Amino acid sequence: MNVRIPTLDLTRNYARIRGEVEEAMSRVLESQHFIMGPDIALFEGECESYLDGVEAISCASGSDALLLALMALDVQPGDEVITTPYSFFATASCITRLGATPVFVDVDPDTYNIDMDKVREAVTPKTKAFLPVHLFGQLAPIEEIVNELRERGIAIVEDAAQAFGAWRMVDGRPLRAGTIGDLGCFSFFPTKNLGAFGDGGMVTAKSKEHADRLRTLRLHGAGKTYYHDEVGLNSRLDTLQAAVLRVKLRHLEEWNEERRRAADRYAMLFAERGLSEWIVPPKELGQNHHIYHQYVLRAKQRDELQAHLEREGITSRVYYPVSLHLQKCFAFLGGKEGDLPVSERLAKETLALPIFPEITMEEQSRIADGIRNFYDC
Repeated sequence: MNVRIPTLDLTRNYARIRGEVEEAMSRVLESQHFIMGPDIALFEGECESYLDGVEAISCASGSDALLLALMALDVQPGDEVITTPYSFFATASCITRLGATPVFVDVDPDTYNIDMDKVREAVTPKTKAFLPVHLFGQLAPIEEIVNELRERGIAIVEDAAQAFGAWRMVDGRPLRAGTIGDLGCFSFFPTKNLGAFGDGGMVTAKSKEHADRLRTLRLHGAGKTYYHDEVGLNSRLDTLQAAVLRVKLRHLEEWNEERRRAADRYAMLFAERGLSEWIVPPKELGQNHHIYHQYVLRAKQRDELQAHLEREGITSRVYYPVSLHLQKCFAFLGGKEGDLPVSERLAKETLALPIFPEITMEEQSRIADGIRNFYDC
């Protein structure tokens, strides 16, 4: 019986940095400074250096990062926020939690990211913000619309939860996810390319005004302890998580390159097996540096293929089985089948295959053989 291939194997990754992590965590344990300890400011500073040109404000989760970003922009009832229907739930729930209205527009069938032309069509006098997602580790080309939206007073909040380290060439220079819009939001959930040993998140800000307010909002809206200027959140990154993330940040570029090589191997293996009639590998948009947080392809008979791979000991995932405009909790928005056909089609066709820095050629060959055997080609 073949050993099961997981979609992600964190144990292999931990084995590579065990000593560094244990040393970092021991330092925090000895200090007993678990909340807002020195590693928080150090991690934020290292992220600022890595991302270049923004201030970094850590928080408790990627979901909180999105909520804090919209709070910093004073998004409120009556406002509209344009976003994608093909994403994780938090992309839209952060909008409705503030009483604002998510306006879903369709996505590009090749990259799965939001369609910029459709964003332009969706702008109204009520539009307060644009919330694009850099899905699965690839940037949406938001530079195409940034100036146009800013001229109309519309803020840009990048959902970069899956894209820490991804970048895009803009006007001859590389710009990293989370540095193009007004604010950027990251998740450090353990499965992310830069993942903690629990929940964690971060907001990046270009302006000092936004950064200062975010630092207040994450601490119950208190500019000074027990003096509350507004109602904020209790959303702090734990010091232990910051210490772990500092270790992992040092290795992130290497791990992202290993993911990219794994993606190239998949493309080669699929081509060798003549699978182009049955599956469509993910497309990397020109000028992009995709970091493959997930390797998501489109497949004919997706559900049957997934069941076949499961029987072969190969784990796969569906991201995302229901387009957000069709989720029950958003029924009040009036979304219906056929409104956003590309997103709806992706929900029925996409499948995420195993990908992580340590995945082997042998494992990927076995996955490609499993797909070929299903289609009998």
